[in-house]
Amino acid sequence: MNILCGYNVNIDSVYRITGAEISELLSAFEAAEILEKIENPPGKIISESDFVAGLAYCMKEGCGAEWLVYEDSVFEFLKNRYFEKSLIRMGGNAGIMANALSQLGASRVIPNVAVPSETQLSLFSKKAIYLPEAFTQQEKNAGILPEKSEEDLSSNQEPIHFVFDFSEGETFSLYGTEVRVPRENRFIATCDHLNFRLYTNPAFKQYALQHACELDGILISGFHLLIENYPDGTTYKTILDNSFSELTSWKSRNDKLQIHLELGHFASREIGNSVFLKFSGLSDSFGMNEDELSMFYNLHGVPGEKLLHMEAKAVADAACRLASRNELKKLFIHTREFVLSVFKPEFNPNSEQDLQRVSGEKLEALEFGVKCAGVYAASGKLDGREFVEEEALKLQESEFGRKQIEVFLKAFNGKALRQGAYAFRGGYVICMLPTMLSQSPVTMVGLGDTLTAAVFLRGLELDVQA
Repeated sequence: MNILCGYNVNIDSVYRITGAEISELLSAFEAAEILEKIENPPGKIISESDFVAGLAYCMKEGCGAEWLVYEDSVFEFLKNRYFEKSLIRMGGNAGIMANALSQLGASRVIPNVAVPSETQLSLFSKKAIYLPEAFTQQEKNAGILPEKSEEDLSSNQEPIHFVFDFSEGETFSLYGTEVRVPRENRFIATCDHLNFRLYTNPAFKQYALQHACELDGILISGFHLLIENYPDGTTYKTILDNSFSELTSWKSRNDKLQIHLELGHFASREIGNSVFLKFSGLSDSFGMNEDELSMFYNLHGVPGEKLLHMEAKAVADAACRLASRNELKKLFIHTREFVLSVFKPEFNPNSEQDLQRVSGEKLEALEFGVKCAGVYAASGKLDGREFVEEEALKLQESEFGRKQIEVFLKAFNGKALRQGAYAFRGGYVICMLPTMLSQSPVTMVGLGDTLTAAVFLRGLELDVQA
């Protein structure tokens, strides 16, 4: 399988900060300035004091946040002070999914890399990742070089997300007041203006245009990074239009090309709704977690509380409504305890045998995904399919997820199949499966992306076999 991955690939610089370190940082700034910014968080980073206030605020409240860094001087401050001491890993949904696809047997995986720096490239899998080269002189002379946009001329600053993890129970001095961190969380200072604009590397764009007929699938993510207004006066709507035009162009060259759009936690419901509605007719499938599903309450009408509690009946009901009201082909919901797929069959299943067959294929893809995510959580790696199958034997099925399968069977008059269940409702098939969990996970980062990539890859393979 040849698969494109766009848009967001970045470097995560992960540092666990202590109470003593934040106390030392705070002492270097005026108390009045920091306390005012803690009281009224700016939500973005223009100065070093904005960063310190944001970090202190999150540690004080035990909450998580991600603020965009707008000044090069702050980027240099963060990089000089923390980068060498941090855990450096692949960041960005597209980057994580590209690595998963490469390790799990895809033939060729083509990621969009905004800034192909030495550090960024070193974080990619060495198996199937293919990085297109820039245009040759012959291609330039032939006149196939796309017009350069202002984005193509953007800064070559590495996109680094400085992730500051902090632990519950850490204490620090906030100008004489002792503060105890109420719960573990993280504060992210993001230096990544290219991915926030869904920037596409010209070489990636060229490859997609020239090789669309050879592609099997496109995994698209990063829309949750969009902000309402940009410093140059453009809005997220312009960026959405550009992305839609690109994807439409690629798909017009290959009507068998499957596009999956993975959503995320949006800055506003308005942006989230705009993305979903814009691409509902173009994407072959959408993916999201229960938190993101609850954000679309205005489109499905199911209360968010039950969705956030991962109640199977509510999740399945919301997913079906969202899919049917917007005529989606497929919708994939992944939670910690179970995964659920809602899809419209290409034919009307006239018999229980037909229904069982199409459901079995979807459940096989889901099974592969939950194994990969569970193994990745337990080991921090994906060393091929044989490794996944062997390590998956050590995992435990989610007990909560299994109980929710029983709820699902009763609520939708469903039938058990393989390790999960399926039901037919309103012209859509619903398939559900418990996740597989590790008792001692080594990582909880990128599990949704790993699961999505694995399900997408196995789904493409089964479609070809069919």
